[in-house]
Amino acid sequence: MSELVEFFLRSRNFILFVLLEVVCFYFIINTSNYWSATYFNTANRYAAQVLAWSNAANEYASLRQVNADLALENQRLNARLTQLLQSKPAAPAEYQADSAFADRFKFTVAKVVNNTTQFANNYITIDKGTDDGIRPGMGVISPTGVVGKVKVCNRHFSVITSILHSEFLVSSKLTKADEIGSAKWDGVDPHLMKLDAISRYKSVAKGDSVVTSEFNSTFPPGVLVGRVRTVGVQPNMTFHDITLDLATNFSNLSFVYVVENSLKAEQEQLEKQIETDK
Repeated sequence: MSELVEFFLRSRNFILFVLLEVVCFYFIINTSNYWSATYFNTANRYAAQVLAWSNAANEYASLRQVNADLALENQRLNARLTQLLQSKPAAPAEYQADSAFADRFKFTVAKVVNNTTQFANNYITIDKGTDDGIRPGMGVISPTGVVGKVKVCNRHFSVITSILHSEFLVSSKLTKADEIGSAKWDGVDPHLMKLDAISRYKSVAKGDSVVTSEFNSTFPPGVLVGRVRTVGVQPNMTFHDITLDLATNFSNLSFVYVVENSLKAEQEQLEKQIETDK
C-alpha cells in the first residue's frame, strides 16, 4: 500500500496534467458543436471498426461448427438424392424399384483425423467406429466424389483404404459413352487416376464425367469419380489410355460420408451361393 502511495506522490504532476487534459477535452466537446460532431463521428467510426474485427473473429472461430453443420446437411441431401435416383432409374420407364431397394443406402457423416497421400498405399482415419454402426467393407465418399472403403474399425475410429491405393479398383462408367470400366490409381499423382477397359472405338472427350457404375454393392451409382483429363490410344491396344482428374481433393479432406448398403450382405451371400453351386 505504501508503494502505491509513493507512486502517486512521485507522479502527482503528471496525473494532474492528465486530469486537466481530460476536463479540457470534455468542455471543448460539450461547448462546441463542431468538435462535438467530430468526436461523435470519429468515435463511431472506430467503434464500428472494432465491432467489425470482433464479428470477423467470431465468424472465424465458428467455422468448425459451420463445417460440421454443412456436413450433416449434405448427409441428409445425399440420402434423399440416392433414394430418388434408386426408386426411379432412367430406363426402362415402366420399372419401379421396391422401397427396400430404393432405401438401401444410409449415410453417416465422419470427420477425418488422419490422411496420407504420399505413399503407394494410402489410408484415412475417421472419428467414427463400431459404436456408430461403421463396419469393414462400407464405402466412403466425400461431398465431391469417391474416397475409399472401410478396412478396419474399433469402437471409436475406423481406417479407410483410400482410393489412392495400388490395389483399389472402382467400377466406373463414362456418362456420355455409357461405357463401364475400372478406375485405378497409378501411384504417381494424388490428383489423377487411370480409367481402364474403355474400348478405343468408343467416343471419349476431355471433360467427360466418370461416375460409379451400377455394378458394385459398395457405392451408390452415380457418385462422381473424376473427369477425363487426357485421352490416348496405345499402338496395337484395344482400349483407350484415359487419365482422370480426381473429383475428391485429398489434400484438404475434412468430412466424409460412410455409406451403408443394407442389402449388401444379402446380395453377396446369394452370389457366393451361385459360385459354390457351379
